[in-house]
Amino acid sequence: MILIGQFDSPFVRRVGIALRLYGLPFRHEPWSAFGDADKIRAYNPLTRVPTLVLDNGEVLIESHIILDYLDSLAPAGQAMFPAAEPARHQALKIASLAMGVGEKAVSLFYEKRLHTHVSEVWVERCRTQISSVLEVLEAERSKRSSDYWFGDRIGHADIAVAMVLRFINDAHQGLLSMTDLPALAADAARLEAMALFQEISQPFIPPA
Repeated sequence: MILIGQFDSPFVRRVGIALRLYGLPFRHEPWSAFGDADKIRAYNPLTRVPTLVLDNGEVLIESHIILDYLDSLAPAGQAMFPAAEPARHQALKIASLAMGVGEKAVSLFYEKRLHTHVSEVWVERCRTQISSVLEVLEAERSKRSSDYWFGDRIGHADIAVAMVLRFINDAHQGLLSMTDLPALAADAARLEAMALFQEISQPFIPPA
């Protein structure tokens, strides 16, 4: 398999970490959706990352679709989204909220970086959405005493939240006060200290 995209993207990074945790070999092409758009377009006409090229040449796009496919390859009981309800829909909700925050953080960066005239209305809307969701996630995580969101084994929800916190702190320095998010901050620090998370990582590179 070929994973296309840079690891400063929370969406690409969550897929890379999942591939490693599942022990699935892949080649990484760290192409930028801006600087390498023509290369990506050959596989994905949306020129978005992550893009995963399967061994048979088929192409998957969007991180949640890719993870659903990877879960289908996992041995019984080893998928990183729970199989049984209500844990399954709860984990999907946590991961969706985290990735939604990631999308808002990317949108906020583009608004401030790429537009000549920045819309303060849009900036404030993105900031409010980011802070509101993180408050909800913090409250939910604080209710749980388990090592991970859904038990004693790492799952996609854990990875998604950690990815987004890393991206926001890298791309929007000073936007978050991690002391206001102690439960999320503790999880993120523990995961980011793992060798795997350090391997599937790169410094934030602003698009040209």
